[in-house]
Amino acid sequence: MAHLALAAEPQYFRGISLQSRMLGFGLRHTVRPMLGLWARLPFDVFPPNLVEHAAKLLPVPEGTRWRTVDLPSGSSEWLQADGVSDIGAGNAQAIVYFHGGAFLTCGLNTHRRLVSRISAAARQPVLNVGYRQMPYESITESVADGVDAVRWMRDQGYRTEDITIAGDSAGGYLAFSVARAVIDQGWGTPAGVVALSPLLDFDPTGKRAHRNADRCQTFPMHAVAKLTDVSLRVDSRRGITARRVDPVNMPLADMPPTMIHVGSREVLMADAELMANRLVSAGVPCDLQVWDRQVHVFQAAASWVPEARLAIHEIGTFVRGLAEQEKARTTTTTIAEPRRRPARASAR
Repeated sequence: MAHLALAAEPQYFRGISLQSRMLGFGLRHTVRPMLGLWARLPFDVFPPNLVEHAAKLLPVPEGTRWRTVDLPSGSSEWLQADGVSDIGAGNAQAIVYFHGGAFLTCGLNTHRRLVSRISAAARQPVLNVGYRQMPYESITESVADGVDAVRWMRDQGYRTEDITIAGDSAGGYLAFSVARAVIDQGWGTPAGVVALSPLLDFDPTGKRAHRNADRCQTFPMHAVAKLTDVSLRVDSRRGITARRVDPVNMPLADMPPTMIHVGSREVLMADAELMANRLVSAGVPCDLQVWDRQVHVFQAAASWVPEARLAIHEIGTFVRGLAEQEKARTTTTTIAEPRRRPARASAR
């Protein structure tokens, strides 16, 4: 599995800016060593989610507005970029977004800027979902919170077919898992899935054998394996005995069109390639975009990394295209419906 033959050729974005090089250098010499140390500890340590609290101080793009949404198991937020309307103003499409953070960290504050830029690019409002995380709750509960988020959207008047489900890293796992759960609920098929540097397979075997196993600027391989062990221990503590089905192993033939972004040297490239291969083999359109030497979820650095801004533009184009396709499909279906003939009067 040094190089997986794909059923569809990925789109490769070549070139790397000075800003992106600096970002990669910084992560390689800060975040990666800290994750490596955490992974080698003989016991589980879960420090407070300090990055989420610190992110409250960061500015958001001008004109962004949001309000708290109380879901059954926690708070989320309804966010609109400057100039973006919601269903009350005739905008029938929206996005449900799941933040990353390895199911252990980050939250609404850390991802509000990224979500706002995606809202602006897609011209759609976003439900930025605050879901339960490890070590207190299992990934199964995270998925359940995602389903609650889609239920809330439907209660507001959005059709499932007009909702794009998106996420980064661990949020990419949730994007696919929630889309699968929504379809299985019989609620219809979401417009699409967008996954940025997604974690899609907790089995580390494929990642260990991949050419990027030791090239990732963010995650050492043993930290990825440690996360798998942590997730299993959390399941055990929560009394979950059923084996969790990762997105790469889910039934895929009825999944919606998908866009996947990944950096060319990320350890999670193995997951992205495998998922793209299985989606396309199942007959599902999948746009796999590989970004030259970009770091994990580089899109979050759009304020100063030019490749991040281009990537968000690509996301916006993809999401708007889904909305246009659904509108065309709905219009065609309406036109194709035969007109009813008036009932004949019965003979006397």
